[in-house]
Amino acid sequence: MFKNHPKGLIAAALANMGERFGFYTMMAILVLFLQAKFGLSGTNAGIIYSIFYFSIYILAFVGGLIADRTRKYKTTILAGLFVMTLGYLLIAIPTPTPVPNKTLFLTLSCFGLFIIAFGNGLFKGNLQALVGQMYDNETYSKMRDSGFSIFYMFINVGALFAPLMAIGMRNGWLQAHGYQYNATLPELCHQYLEGTITPEASQKLAELANQVSGTPVADLNAFVAEYLNVFTTGFHYAFGISVLAMLVSVVIYLSNKKKFPNPAPKVKKTDATATNIQMEAKEIKQRIYALFAVFGIVIFFWFSFHQNGLTLTYFAKDYTNLKGIAINLGFVTIQGAEIFQSINPFFIVLLTPIIMSIFGWMRAKGIEPSTPKKIAIGMLIAAAAYFVMTLGSLGLPSKAEVIAMGGLPEIQKVTPWLLVLTYFILTIAELFISPLGISFVSKVAPPHLQGIMQGGWLGATAIGNQLLFIGAILYDNVPLWLTWSVFVTVCLISMATMLFMLKWLERVAK
Repeated sequence: MFKNHPKGLIAAALANMGERFGFYTMMAILVLFLQAKFGLSGTNAGIIYSIFYFSIYILAFVGGLIADRTRKYKTTILAGLFVMTLGYLLIAIPTPTPVPNKTLFLTLSCFGLFIIAFGNGLFKGNLQALVGQMYDNETYSKMRDSGFSIFYMFINVGALFAPLMAIGMRNGWLQAHGYQYNATLPELCHQYLEGTITPEASQKLAELANQVSGTPVADLNAFVAEYLNVFTTGFHYAFGISVLAMLVSVVIYLSNKKKFPNPAPKVKKTDATATNIQMEAKEIKQRIYALFAVFGIVIFFWFSFHQNGLTLTYFAKDYTNLKGIAINLGFVTIQGAEIFQSINPFFIVLLTPIIMSIFGWMRAKGIEPSTPKKIAIGMLIAAAAYFVMTLGSLGLPSKAEVIAMGGLPEIQKVTPWLLVLTYFILTIAELFISPLGISFVSKVAPPHLQGIMQGGWLGATAIGNQLLFIGAILYDNVPLWLTWSVFVTVCLISMATMLFMLKWLERVAK
């Protein structure tokens, strides 16, 4: 697998694992933390979630600009690691729940999220640019797509364990205080505190309180406050694990810094080369147009794909039988809506070698699809994933009905295998789009604009993430099948647009 690849590839991937660990911790628990901590609705938590992920990616453009202007890629990457570590530390510090001042503590949490996003902006695109520079010579250029696939696989090893460790910390903290995990309880507790709970939901709250406590609950007011405090403190400590993961990445990066390439020096413009520079300027213009066309397409992929940390997580909490996917380790039970966020990186690690082998076989036969064509295929596969969700959600009650009844009865909840299948299909789509899109950018971007164009790719991802809140609004207000149908339609339109531009993109990429 590693034959004919530069030595710095694996070192760069390992240095990226801490960022992936934190990223998937956030994807797994952020909206659930915001709901449990502050009693936010799905829509409001979704707005914060979408702004956070928008910030992560749009600030990568700023990070790319800083690195391109200073030519200090390695220093910018290291600064990003330290800034991210500080951000995770800020939100890992436990604060009381129910919060005494919701506005103040929510603002402090959002400030910590901004610090994480800014550090990620300094780090993410520039490390990808360094990986691209490893393939900017004849020795490795033909292995660019497979190199980025290997890079993508290894960085997701950290993502694989992040949600499981977050769940283990949260559930372990609950067990240490004599409670069991229940996905519905935080929402019911906040409804009780705010006086918006229905009689049916109030009865459900009392039943669940006795179940998770193991003993009769005499004072429901005291139970609600204590359960919320223990539940959210476990989340705070889960963020603390990300601090440790980031420090590990710092050590790996510093230990392997010399293996990474330095950016190519800027070429001075002289009178003797004025004609060539003019020709190069025309080519640069075409390349930038092509890149922005692809950026426009992937906006809609990320708008759909990153619902995995938002509406698909809500679906796991509200409609899925979580007992069917629980892992009992003896000292703690790994059970929760967050567990599905480990399935995506698991499939990335599992499927990447398989897909690489298929592409390698096709390359040897001379029939390997171009990178733009692979991206179009990926959009079709993403549409198929949400078509599965559409079929699986037919007949389920709306979110408003679930709230009124105090949670969906276990007998009416769907099998967890519906989400497992959806994540399996989405992961295949991701492997056709994300690592290959990064590869496409590194190949087509002019050498002196590598950091900015990688930031542009991440900027397009940012716009897609900013649109995520639309999914949360749909989830709260329309039938579930209609919510998923929107993503099916968006992915199919994007695929058709990509195919329409295919010949032009292939010509520019040669």
